[in-house]
Formats: sequence, structure tokens, C-alpha cells
Amino acid sequence: MSRTDDEGNRVTRQMESDQFNARGIEAADRRWFDEAVTAFKRAIELDPTSAHAHDNLATVYSEQGEYILALGEYLEALRLEPDSPTAHYNIACFLSSMAHDMAIEEYEQAIRLDFDYSDAHVNLGLCHVDAGDHEKAIEAFRTACEISPEDTGARQELAASLVDVGEYAEAIRLLKDIVRAEPNNVDALIDLGIAYSAQGFYAEAESNFLRAIESSPEELAATYHLATLYGAWGRPDEAVDQLARALALDAPRVRDWIEADRVFDLLRDQPSFVALMQRYPRIPKSRRRSSTPRPAF
Repeated sequence: MSRTDDEGNRVTRQMESDQFNARGIEAADRRWFDEAVTAFKRAIELDPTSAHAHDNLATVYSEQGEYILALGEYLEALRLEPDSPTAHYNIACFLSSMAHDMAIEEYEQAIRLDFDYSDAHVNLGLCHVDAGDHEKAIEAFRTACEISPEDTGARQELAASLVDVGEYAEAIRLLKDIVRAEPNNVDALIDLGIAYSAQGFYAEAESNFLRAIESSPEELAATYHLATLYGAWGRPDEAVDQLARALALDAPRVRDWIEADRVFDLLRDQPSFVALMQRYPRIPKSRRRSSTPRPAF
């Protein structure tokens, strides 16, 4: 076969590949994902160098929840056309919207392969925390604790999630055990203070927040929570003092917290509070309309 014939066959296969790619796009637009996958795979068989076909196949895999397959196809598209803005855009959309679900899927797969993989349960729980699903997080943390009863990290994450859902008694029991074993565990001291405060045990909460600050003087969360404690406790001067310390550590973040925190409503007209807020004026944020990015076919 001559070089001309080879070139002609290559062009013919590319044209056929483009046709299957177009069919795949039409099927995907109609949400006929199985048909779209078949068409894009055929396009790739005809022309393995078609970055567009790999990119489009990746997008359909993502829609089907096949995140690892999707990532592989996006990376292949980028390998074939590293200077393609569309390829970079699509993988960015994928990572921003799907990485969390990918992580859950992979942790669950690790657990299916090895149920006693304690760290996988802990990290699965953390993913659920990030998604706001505290019940699933608690289930994952409990399993990790059953597998590894001496794992302080797993017990601490379980306690923090119990605080999030208002199960303070069990959280306090767990956190007291952790703090007994690790007296300078700042995170555990803060969580214990939060749990005590929510139960109205203000003196116990104060003690734990102060211990946390003593262990880590720059710890923002401990300082801010101590301020909220004093606000709820009816100790306004001390609340303002702690807010001043917190604002000095991270003014933009603390200003946002203060504005949303109802515990300071009774302080907002007090001269010392007003003066403090004037000393740290809020920096306006630009308004952006947020939406989940969508990849482009």
C-alpha cells in the first residue's frame, strides 16, 4: 500500500471518528448516556488521537458517576492536546465539582476491599462532614473506633460530629478521655469547651478554652469561642476583650463570624463593642454569582 493510500485511510478514519463523535454529543445532549459512551468509544477506536472524543467520553463518564474512568479520559485528552483551553477547562470543571464524590467512591471501594481499614473509615467520615452529612460521618467514625479503639483521631472526629448534631453527653465523655490522655490536645480542649458551653456548664467550658489558649496562644478558635462563652454568660467586658484578641489574629474572618453570631446581639449597642468594630471595619466582598461549572462538549 502506498503512502498516499495510508494517508487516505487515515483521513477516512478521522472523518468517521468525527461522525461518531457528533452522534455521541447528540446522544449525551438527550441524556442517552449509554449510547453516547458507545459512540465516543467507537470514535476513539477509529482515531485514538481524537482529544475531543476522549474529552467527551470523560464528560459522560462523569455524568454516570464513573469518576475514575472520567479522570483517565480527561487526562488523556490533555496529553493529546496540552494546549487545548477546552481540555483544561473541562478537567477544571470536573475537579471542582466531582473531586469530593470521587473521594467518597474511592474510600468506599477501599473499605469494600478491606473493611478493617480504619483510616479509610475516618477519611470517609471527614468527606461526609465536608458535605454536611453528619449522620453518615458519625457512622463512619464509629466504625473506625470499633476497628481501632485506641485511635485518638477517630474518637476525636466522632466527638466533634456528635457535637455538631447536639449529642453533647457522649461527646463530653469521649473528649474528657482524650484530654486526660493528651492534656495539650488543643482541638479536643476546644470541642470539649463547646460541648460544655452548649450544656450550660460555663465554668467547665471556660476552663477548657483557657487551657487551649495556654497551650496555643495564637489559636483563633479557642479565643473566639471563649468570647462567645462570655457573651452567653453575661460577662460583656470579657467578651469584648477576647473579641479584640481574635480580631487581632484574623480580622476579616472574625468580622464575618461576629456579624452572623446572635450571641453578641446584646452587646452590639455597647460603646466598647462599637469602638472595637470601628477599629476593625468590615472589608466588603465582591458579589459573585456562584454555580456548578459544566464541562463543554
